[in-house]
Amino acid sequence: MTVSELINKTDKTAFSFEVLPPLKGTGTDSLFRTIDALREFSPEYINITTHRSEYVYVEQPDGTYIRHFLRRRPGTVAVASAIMQRYGVKVVPHVVVSGMTKEDIEYMLLDLQFLGIQDILVLRGDKAKDEARFQPVKDGYSHATELIEQVNLFNEGKFVDGSPIKTLGAPFSYGVAAYPEKHEEAPNLEFDMQVLKQKQDLGADYAVTQIFYDNEKYFRFVDKAREMGITIPIIPGIKPIAKLSQFNVLPKTFHIDLPEPLSKAMEQCRTDAEVQRVGIEWGVEQCRELMRHGVPSIHFYTMGATESIREIAREIY
Repeated sequence: MTVSELINKTDKTAFSFEVLPPLKGTGTDSLFRTIDALREFSPEYINITTHRSEYVYVEQPDGTYIRHFLRRRPGTVAVASAIMQRYGVKVVPHVVVSGMTKEDIEYMLLDLQFLGIQDILVLRGDKAKDEARFQPVKDGYSHATELIEQVNLFNEGKFVDGSPIKTLGAPFSYGVAAYPEKHEEAPNLEFDMQVLKQKQDLGADYAVTQIFYDNEKYFRFVDKAREMGITIPIIPGIKPIAKLSQFNVLPKTFHIDLPEPLSKAMEQCRTDAEVQRVGIEWGVEQCRELMRHGVPSIHFYTMGATESIREIAREIY
């Protein structure tokens, strides 16, 4: 069953979460501890992020720096396979535009098909840290919609150069991103939602949102989407606040607003432990309200928040 089929099979709100591949050279112990901490809640699927290579500056013994091209978190396909084999759960690797050529994407699709992985999340991905705005790599794409067209071509039995694929596997089913408070580069929310409509029309089966903390913004977004003819499931993405630093970092990084009651509660905190407790309490109430509104699934972002997610899940599942 595909992700869209899984989340629509019952009236119960599905549980899923996202993990990052381990940092280069660190092994899988931390990754598996995250999954072990959350597996009791029977995740319907686990997403695995994909990260581009970037330039970093490495200091030399003489005090000078050399610019080095490094991929900090390699191994998305291998990690997806390891999770699938170890836990027997559906995996959803991210396939991204960022830092990838058309050929890179094609080889990734082939590797996933060899492994029998049918579900992917199709994203543009982030710009490089040293870029003022997103720049496609040579022979790459600028937009997720272009990547979707390549996946569709692959599903039809053609490589990106138009040559035929001799042996067809199961077609990929894919989800896409949605932004209840709009993508940072979109001129307005209406334009951003037209892009989501285009992704649906190209074949997306569902959408997963950027993190948000104000449910009313999500509900308004979904209502507007339905008015525009967007009918695919729109899965809320949740990340509990767990540290004092996130009070300023999260709104800046993800271009979102914190609701005033949450902001005031965080202002009264003096330690990370106090913030974590506020984040858990907010997350429980936020998720309960989403479930009362019949969301098909809640998707959790685990980075730095695994313990909080476990406490929230114990309350709501």
